[in-house]
Amino acid sequence: MEIAEGESTIRLSRGSVVPPYPSYGPPVQVAPDVPVMPADSQRTEDAVTGNTIDSPMVGTFYDASSPDVEAYVSVGSIVKPGDVLCIIEAMKTFNQLEAEVSGTIREIYKSSGEPVEFGEPLFLID
Repeated sequence: MEIAEGESTIRLSRGSVVPPYPSYGPPVQVAPDVPVMPADSQRTEDAVTGNTIDSPMVGTFYDASSPDVEAYVSVGSIVKPGDVLCIIEAMKTFNQLEAEVSGTIREIYKSSGEPVEFGEPLFLID
């Protein structure tokens, strides 16, 4: 059976053998060009003693709801579960990131307007 619409054509047949996809060998692991922090860095030590809040998605980090208002939190702010920490914009949708634990914000790893990756640390709460 063959269906043609415009320049597109689809052909279906019964009983024909489709050759397998070509093999190009085993996959190769390529290390990304990401700087590695030394094991003795302060951030690594802090991460062990506090709760790191990681980005749940890829997007853009914003510390406030608009540029002319105060940031949701700053270093030294005391938060409890449910408090808004930041906004992450992904595909024109603004997603609020809320605290999951109580504590004091010890470090904020991103500045407003910076891109974030999935799983990237954003806050350290002690």
